[in-house]
Amino acid sequence: MTLQAVDSSVLSASGNIFTAPRNRVYFGLIGAPKRVTTEAKPNVVRFGVYEFARHRQELRKAGIRIRLEGQPLAILQMLLERPGELVTREELQKNLWPADTFVDFEHSLNAAVKRLRAALNDSADQPRYVETLARRGYRFIAILSAADAETGVAASIVAPTPAMAQTPSIVRDRRVWLIAIAVFVLAVGGWGWRQSRHRLATPAVPAIRSLAVLPFANLSGDPSQEYIADGMTEAFIGRLSRIRDLRVISRTSIMRFKNTQLAVPEIAKALRVDAIVEGSVIREGNRIRVQAQLIRAATDEHTWSEAYDREFRDVLTLQSDVAQTLAQQIQMQLTPEQQARLRSSPSVNPDAYEAYLKGRFYEDSGTRSALKQAQGYYGDAVRKDPTFALAYAGLGDCYLDQGAYRLVPPQDAYRQGSVAIQKALQLDQSLGEAHGSLGYLEWRYGWNWQQAERELRYAVELNPNSMESHETLVWYFSWSGRRAEALAEVEKMRQLDPAYPFIPLQQSGIYYHQRDYKSLVEAGETSVAAYPNIWQSHYFLAVGYEGLGRRAQAIPEYQRAFELSEDDTDPMAGVAHASAVAGKRIEAEKILRELQTQSKTRYVSPYMIAVIYAGLGNKNEAFEFLEKAYKEKSPDLAYFLKADLRIDALRSDPRFQHLLHRMNFPK
Repeated sequence: MTLQAVDSSVLSASGNIFTAPRNRVYFGLIGAPKRVTTEAKPNVVRFGVYEFARHRQELRKAGIRIRLEGQPLAILQMLLERPGELVTREELQKNLWPADTFVDFEHSLNAAVKRLRAALNDSADQPRYVETLARRGYRFIAILSAADAETGVAASIVAPTPAMAQTPSIVRDRRVWLIAIAVFVLAVGGWGWRQSRHRLATPAVPAIRSLAVLPFANLSGDPSQEYIADGMTEAFIGRLSRIRDLRVISRTSIMRFKNTQLAVPEIAKALRVDAIVEGSVIREGNRIRVQAQLIRAATDEHTWSEAYDREFRDVLTLQSDVAQTLAQQIQMQLTPEQQARLRSSPSVNPDAYEAYLKGRFYEDSGTRSALKQAQGYYGDAVRKDPTFALAYAGLGDCYLDQGAYRLVPPQDAYRQGSVAIQKALQLDQSLGEAHGSLGYLEWRYGWNWQQAERELRYAVELNPNSMESHETLVWYFSWSGRRAEALAEVEKMRQLDPAYPFIPLQQSGIYYHQRDYKSLVEAGETSVAAYPNIWQSHYFLAVGYEGLGRRAQAIPEYQRAFELSEDDTDPMAGVAHASAVAGKRIEAEKILRELQTQSKTRYVSPYMIAVIYAGLGNKNEAFEFLEKAYKEKSPDLAYFLKADLRIDALRSDPRFQHLLHRMNFPK
């Protein structure tokens, strides 16, 4: 199906042109003795506590915007254009679902009317606004009033009558004609003068330099299809993030506005953006339909709206088309390279893409247990489509994350992750996600520090709006001892996405590697207060407390981190170490024995066992396990060795300096 694009003022929320009959509408100023005939439709109509702005495609209740889009919004507009009249189901089908659209019409119409009634707080049994005429259609039954969008003058809307339609069309008195002509000329002249003044007085429309893509609505009526809507949201964010001069808010920040009732200006103010992109998606069999619209934050004006109906196999082309059109609408000047990247839209096996979306859904959940599920779906995706670069990048991330979370042995994570990431880059060298993953792999697993930094910097260059890429670079700078560069990178993140929730966590990482425990406690307390269910917040706070000698406060924070982390051995080792140095050797030895028992049935990081031995004062055993970590190229060794206070008792030993020399740590 070819793309239909029309002016947003005549485009319904579903993307189809309305073909409302040219009925005359009669307006009379309230209390005036005469009615005047006109062909114009009012910009704003009111009924009860609601008002509908036709030119903005917007419904408000008592002045508060109600989120209504897609078919429900289109149905409302059709009913309001013909108040008191029957709008048949056939007319609705013809205007909202063209003949070549793949959709279950009966189910979709019933669902759309149900959503419309929910927005209006209306009832099918006792309707105040939308009446159902069984098996025939619907009728709008409330009294309407209208107001001009600029003057705000109220008017009543009256249905046409035969008597009115028979007003005489010939006026015999020539003087009446002359008066009518004079009035017309004066009116047109006055209108033109006002319009010219309006144009001269209207300031230039400010450019759009920042936007947020709000979570797309899932219109399928099936909650199990939510991963498609979330996946499309993330895809559009990813596409637009590649535009260097456009600031695009991250997925992490916008997801808290999912299903919100806040109006667009309120959301835009919270995110500090010039514009908002709203949309909806519905998957029906082998087709996907996406509706997108661009709204200016300052004026709440809908400046563009389009609907896209494609086969699911062409979903990447659809994403490319939307991104390119949005770039045109906000008048961004793109470099040839950026244009090429936005146009990039290879075909993808539909089953592979669906598996990929499920993989993203589980990976984005942020839990250790979901990583295995995400890996399975990414594996399905690359098996079904071996040319799917994004799926290989996702698969590589899953392997590396499982290794970093100590769920699998490091060499397994490194070997399989490296293969997947290299395959992704063979298929698409411009894939910023893959370059970021390669930088992480070279840092934590390969111990190739210079190559790691090059790749991490290149990932940010390819996708300057990616919070994930900036985050990894912050951690790398922190680990390298480059505090100023790390803090500067955090400031870039704050400027790009002021609502990003994990800024305190990034600051904690900097203070951790700098061993600035006072600042670490301050950042940790801020992070815990804002996000009490993130285990890393409690972990960094515990390290800060321990670094300041406040072990009685550190132990419960380590314990809370362990409870939230799904049994991660890092905070578990923290509990043991803090207990040991606080004189609670029995508790520390109990944890040590438990980890040694677990190591017989699952992977346990030797570095974490070394940490506990160091706390107990058993240096030889601690170095024995550090050597095991070195031989398996543990990512723990690369990350923790330079700053971890839990192994401070080992730093003066020549064996420790020899280990640093063999790893060729940067000075």
